[in-house]
Amino acid sequence: MKERAWAWTKRLARRLRWVLAALGALYVWARWGPMDPLFTTPRSTVLLDAKGELLAATVADDGQWRMPPSDSIPARFERCLVEFEDRRFRHHWGIHLPSLVRAWQQNRQAGHIVSGGSTITMQVARMACGDRDRNVWNKLVEMMLALRLETRYDKDEILRLYGANAPFGGNVVGLDAAAWRWFGRNAHQLGWAECATLAVLPNAPSRIHPGRNRDALRAKRDRLLDRLLVVQAIDSVQWSLAKEEPLPEKPLALPRSAPHLLTTLQREGLEGQRITTTIDAAVQQRLNELAVRHGPALRANEVHNAAVLVLDVPTGRVLAYMGNLPDADMAHAGMVDIVRAPRSTGSLLKPFLYADMLQSGERMPDQLVPDLPTSYDGFAPRNFDERYDGAVPASQALARSLNVPAVRALREHGVERTRHMLVGMGLRHLDRSAHNYGLSLIMGGGESTLWELTGAYASMARVVLRFSGSDAALEGAVHAPTVVANRSPVEKERPPLNAASLYHTLMALQGVNRPEAETGWFRFAGTERIAWKTGTSYGHRDAWAIGVTDRYAVGVWTGNASGEGRPGLTGTLAAAPLLFELFGALPDGRGFDPPYDGMRQLEVCRASGYRAGPDCEPLMNNSSCWKERERPLPLSPPHPGGCKRNASRCTRKRRLLRSLVLLTARHGVLLCGEPPGLPPDSPMGRWFPDGRSEQPMQMIYPENGAKLFIPIQLSGERGRVVLHAAHQEPLTVIHWDLDGNYLGSTTGDHRMTTSLNDGEHALTLTDDKGAHLNIGFRAVVSEEKE
Repeated sequence: MKERAWAWTKRLARRLRWVLAALGALYVWARWGPMDPLFTTPRSTVLLDAKGELLAATVADDGQWRMPPSDSIPARFERCLVEFEDRRFRHHWGIHLPSLVRAWQQNRQAGHIVSGGSTITMQVARMACGDRDRNVWNKLVEMMLALRLETRYDKDEILRLYGANAPFGGNVVGLDAAAWRWFGRNAHQLGWAECATLAVLPNAPSRIHPGRNRDALRAKRDRLLDRLLVVQAIDSVQWSLAKEEPLPEKPLALPRSAPHLLTTLQREGLEGQRITTTIDAAVQQRLNELAVRHGPALRANEVHNAAVLVLDVPTGRVLAYMGNLPDADMAHAGMVDIVRAPRSTGSLLKPFLYADMLQSGERMPDQLVPDLPTSYDGFAPRNFDERYDGAVPASQALARSLNVPAVRALREHGVERTRHMLVGMGLRHLDRSAHNYGLSLIMGGGESTLWELTGAYASMARVVLRFSGSDAALEGAVHAPTVVANRSPVEKERPPLNAASLYHTLMALQGVNRPEAETGWFRFAGTERIAWKTGTSYGHRDAWAIGVTDRYAVGVWTGNASGEGRPGLTGTLAAAPLLFELFGALPDGRGFDPPYDGMRQLEVCRASGYRAGPDCEPLMNNSSCWKERERPLPLSPPHPGGCKRNASRCTRKRRLLRSLVLLTARHGVLLCGEPPGLPPDSPMGRWFPDGRSEQPMQMIYPENGAKLFIPIQLSGERGRVVLHAAHQEPLTVIHWDLDGNYLGSTTGDHRMTTSLNDGEHALTLTDDKGAHLNIGFRAVVSEEKE
């Protein structure tokens, strides 16, 4: 008897060991065994602002509003869900046997399935398995998967899986999508009635939802609210108010504050993700409102597109991003993100050239530069107003966006050298050769994007802000804008432009003479000192305005995405009004502090703006420190006597210009009362030593030694060339002689039209007082150029 009992005990112990081993193996498999991803369905792409507020979202590829899982479930929704679906959720291992027994009894009595007895974990398992028939086998599969889920995830993670994948009626999947579609708010902002409504929806979303069987839905919601009152989750006041709340009438549209940014980030590989950006929702909303208000004025001129970028200067973070007008339609490319579209830069590159020449010592900030009719190998730049000032301070030439001084400066500085610096400032789209761009680069011959240009202007201000006397502080100051919150900017080791030269550039852009000679700019200027620049591309296809303070950089582009130009589409008239309204909506900055540690004090000639020479009346002024300049700062041309001795006869402008007495090609008049007697080798011309000029004539086109390319007309004949000269006395007669042949005489506007053969030519000009001017040039037909 004892032996039999002992044998039975041994068999039982052996069986228990096998059972325990099997259970252990089952647990190891459930906990660490391979398992396919639970949910592989496509997700909506969600765009959030810096505080987590929804800016925009797209529907998933399968047509469902299914947002990526969030990192938490609202406490109110969790309480409603647990009370309605699974009150023992926190205490079971995925399966609650009493619930299953109760469901079996209810189904047997009803003769069909009325209850599944599923826990929340089992419901997550059913969602993961997809749309399957409700039968015993599938129920067992759900139970096994529920057990695996309980071994792999904690209860909060299981609730998040439920919240991200539960159906909520129609094409709405997941709590976040349901909160926005049914109530227009973030799930964490929902009240008790709204949470109760969403808690009961997944129970039968195809039969009962806010758009169908509303009475049944309300009854289920109210029963849940009654339960919450009983368990003291809510008090009587909350219960009463919650039951009075109506159900939503229909699905609501999701916010679309920055749809173009969303589309662009999708193309960059972030599709199906929850993207937290650096956008400030309040600034974005204000931008959209202002853009909608400015839209009718643009459309009145058949201008249908605009783009705006607002950056935080110290960090480079994007605060607002409008890729196109909010109300632009599909017929006018309303879905195109123009912030990232390459467009002609217009005049926007001139400040960088000015700063580079200051840094290299080729310019002083207010040095007088020539603004005269100019031609280089057939390229003849003209100012916006078709006028010439003769001589103008470099800072004013920049503020007024004069084309002729800019082209002359680019030729002096070098196209490739300038292009290399611009790429270093972040203008990556300038990727063609210097020969391809030529001198037109500074007038809009190159392309860039609003993203790059606004980023470059912000970097310009950031260099000035960061400067503290050492180059180490400037490392990483130049970088592209950042819009995704968890991305760090790609920083450079050292800016290509120093703080002192950029400071002078910003001060010039705060000047009172606004760009492009367009009237009305003063209507936009407020009390805040904004450094701003406009640009207009050839054919009036692009109108730009970019402004910076020590806090913000704002870039505005207006035009047509199709490239169609419109009369009056200029930076000041079409883009600047929106620019200044945006600055008016932003907090004011405190201005830029001069980077004194990067500057040294020099004696500057009061008349010419050059470094003071022996004949100058000096003016102490802070000028940039050129520690790495390529050549010494130029001294002022000598100017004994002249306006300095006769200051009472000069106006304020003439006193400023008295060291340079130049002719303009159109007027041929002096800009100062008495000729100051510049010697023939002065840097700005060979005019009037001892009160008169040794050479009263100047050749505007062609220059001595130039090569002229003669075009072939459609008729097959060679084109004609217009020769252009200027004389100190415009009414003087000039006689023209080409290769020993008399061409004719001119007075006033000295232009002569002629035909040229291939080869070298000699041109002689003689005025009626016997003065001569001789130049030589070469003519080549256009086929030889190719």
